[in-house]
Amino acid sequence: MNASPSPARRIVGVTVPLFSLRSASSWGIGEIGDLPALARLLAPAGVGLIQLLPINEIAGGNTSPYGALSAFGIDPMYISLTAVDDLRALANVEALGHDGARRLDALRAAPGVDYEAVRELKRHALIAGLKRFHHHELRAHTPTPRARSFHAFVAAHRGWLDAYALYRAIKDDQHGKPWWEWPAPLREREAAALRQEEARLGDAVLYFKYVQWLAHSQWADARAALRHQGVEIMGDLPFMVDRDSADVWAERREFRLDMSVGCPADQFDEDGQDWGLPPYYWGVMAGNDFAWLRRRARYSGELYDRFRVDHLVGFFRTAMRPYDARRDAKGKLVPARFDPPDEHSQRLHGERVVGAMIAAAAETGARLVAEDLGSVPGYVGPALAKLGAPGYRVLIWEKDGEVFRDPASYPARSVACFGTHDTAPVAAWWTHLSEPERAAALQLPVLRDMSPAPGKRFTVDLHAALLRLICGAGSELVLLLLQDLLGTRDRINVPGTVKPSNWTYRLPKPIEAMASDRSVRAALTRLGAAIDATHRDRPRPH
Repeated sequence: MNASPSPARRIVGVTVPLFSLRSASSWGIGEIGDLPALARLLAPAGVGLIQLLPINEIAGGNTSPYGALSAFGIDPMYISLTAVDDLRALANVEALGHDGARRLDALRAAPGVDYEAVRELKRHALIAGLKRFHHHELRAHTPTPRARSFHAFVAAHRGWLDAYALYRAIKDDQHGKPWWEWPAPLREREAAALRQEEARLGDAVLYFKYVQWLAHSQWADARAALRHQGVEIMGDLPFMVDRDSADVWAERREFRLDMSVGCPADQFDEDGQDWGLPPYYWGVMAGNDFAWLRRRARYSGELYDRFRVDHLVGFFRTAMRPYDARRDAKGKLVPARFDPPDEHSQRLHGERVVGAMIAAAAETGARLVAEDLGSVPGYVGPALAKLGAPGYRVLIWEKDGEVFRDPASYPARSVACFGTHDTAPVAAWWTHLSEPERAAALQLPVLRDMSPAPGKRFTVDLHAALLRLICGAGSELVLLLLQDLLGTRDRINVPGTVKPSNWTYRLPKPIEAMASDRSVRAALTRLGAAIDATHRDRPRPH
C-alpha cells in the first residue's frame, strides 16, 4: 500500500475523556452536548483538535472505557438529556422520579463520576422519553420527521444495531449474566429463539435502538458545530472487545474463545499481563478479508476525523495464553505465545490488517493514528511508515540512554506528547523527576535557555517553556492532556491499580466558568503564544 501524503497542517490537540467534561447542564458526567462549549473555550487559543477516549458502552460495575459491551454504538450515559425533545414536555417527577432532583443535584456537585448513579438516573429519564416518543411520534397516523429520522437510522445501522439491541435486552432480562450463561438456544443464537425473545422483549429492544438514535443524532450535531469552529474530533479504537460483548456473541467465529489476550513478560514486567479478552481468530478474519475489522474502522471514521488505534502492536502479533490454563500451579502466568508466531509473518500480517483498517477509514475521509508504545518489535516502525500511519513520540520516554531527544527531531508523520492518559501530567512528572533526570531535561532546547535554571517547582515560566518545547516538535500533531495545558496534576488513570480515582476525573468547574477563570485564561494564553512562536496552524472556522 502506498503511503498517503502527510497533511500539510501542523496542529495542536487536547486529550480529555468525554466523561471528564462538566457543564451547567450535564448530569454528573460529561455529555456529547458539552463538546461545542469545550471547542469554543479552546479554539481561540489555537487548539484545532479534541481527542477523546473510547465512548462505547461500558458494562455495569466497570469504569474503564476500554472494556466495552460493543465495538459499535455510543454509551447512552453520554446523551445530553436537556437536548432531548421527548423530555422537555415532562414534569421533573416523570423524568427523574420522586427524589431524582435531589440525586441530580448531588451528581452535578460530585468531584468525580459516579457511573452507577448517573446510569440509573439517566435510564429512568430516557425510558420516560421513549414512552412519549412512542406515543406521540412512532404511533402517529402520519409519520413525524423525528419518527422518519429514527427509522432511517435503524435501517442505516442495521449491520450492528439489531444484534446490539437484542443482546442488551436479553442481558438485562438475564440479570446481567454473560451470554455464555444464558439458556442454550439464546447462547447459541438459534433463529427461532432469537425471534421469540425479540418479540417478548420488544420494548427493551426499542429502547436500545432509541438511545442509540439519540446519541448519534447529538453526535452529528456536535461534530458539525466543531467543524464549524475548525476543530477536529479524534477518537480511540480499543484493541479488543470484552468477552461478554454483543460482538463476540453475534460474531463468534471471528474470535478465539479458547485463548486470552495479554502481554508477554518483558524488561518492564517479568510476569507479563493477562487481560482475559478473546483474541481475534486471524485465520478466519483473513479468509473474509478482515470484514468485521473493516466495518469497525469504517464506523469509527463515521464518528471521527481521525482515531487512535490502541495497542497497535497487537494487530501485528497477538500475545495469548490458553484461557483455562493461564496460570501455573504457583499462580504465575504461563509464557504467552504469539499469533502469528514469527517476525516475517507478523510484519506481513500486520501490514494487511492495519492496511485494511486504513482503507476502510479512508472511505469516510478519516485517518488512523497508531498507538505504538510499549515493547514494540523493530519491524513495526518501517511498516507504519510504509502504510503512512503516524505513531507516537512521548517526550518523557524519548531518550538515547539518559539523554532526552529534541522534539524538533521527531518525524513529521508522528504525534508528539508529554504523556498519555495512563501517565502523570507534565506538572507532576516534572516535580517527581530525580535531580539527574531534571538536569538531563534542562539540556533540551528552550529549557536550557531559561535563567535561572528551573528547579523542582513547576512555575508559570516553566509551563510556558515546556509548552513551547513540545509545540516545536517536528510532529504534524501535538497532543496535550487537558491537565498539561492547565498545568494541573490530576491523573486520569494509574495502570495496574484499582482505585476510585481511576477513570472518574471531572473538570473542577463547569466549562462555562472556566472561560472566565483567570488561571485558565492565562494557561490558554501561554499555549497560544507557544503555537504562534512555533508556527503551528490555528483552527480555520468554516
